[in-house]
Amino acid sequence: MELIYSTQSSGFDPDKRYRNPEHFDRPEAGVTGVVVVGEWPKVVEAYERVGVEVTSIEAESRQVLVVGAADNTAELEALIGKLRIENDTVRAVIDGLDAGEIEKPEAGELAIRLFQGLDAIRVQMVELTGQRDDLAEENEKLRTEIATLKADGQEVEALKAKLDTAGVTYRANASKESLEKLVADLP
Repeated sequence: MELIYSTQSSGFDPDKRYRNPEHFDRPEAGVTGVVVVGEWPKVVEAYERVGVEVTSIEAESRQVLVVGAADNTAELEALIGKLRIENDTVRAVIDGLDAGEIEKPEAGELAIRLFQGLDAIRVQMVELTGQRDDLAEENEKLRTEIATLKADGQEVEALKAKLDTAGVTYRANASKESLEKLVADLP
C-alpha cells in the first residue's frame, strides 16, 4: 500500500490513500511506499527507519490573487484606507478598554460592534453587582434575625429553667411573654 502525506484540501485522486502529516505520530503497518509533499522530516525519517521507500515532493507555492485588482489600484488604495480606519478605531476601543473607559467610536463597523458588545457586558456587570449587593443586604438581615431568634431562644430556656426550679407548670409551647409573666409572679 502506498500513502501520500499532504496538507492539501482538494484535488484528491480517488485511487490513492492520503494522510495529513500534521497528525503524524508513527509509521503505519503494511505501507510499501510513501510520498511526502512538502517539508515533513519527521514523516520521512520515521518511514526510512522502518525500511519504507520515501519520495519527497516540494509543495507548490500558493499566491493570493485579487481578481481585477491589478486593473484598478485606486479601488485597492481606497479599500486599504478603509481597513486602516477600521484598524485605528478598533485599536482606539481596545486602548480605551485598557485605560478603563471607552467611548463609542464615530466610524468603523467592527469598532462599533466591539463597543456595543463591551457595553452590553458592562450593563450586565452593573446589574449583577446590584443583585449581589441586594443579596448581601438580605443575607445580613437574615443573620441579624437569626441572632435575635437565638437570643430569644436562650432567654426562653432560662425562663423555663427558673419555672422548673420553682416547680411551676407551663405549656411546652408557651410564648416568651407568658413565661415572663409566670416568672414575674414567682415569690
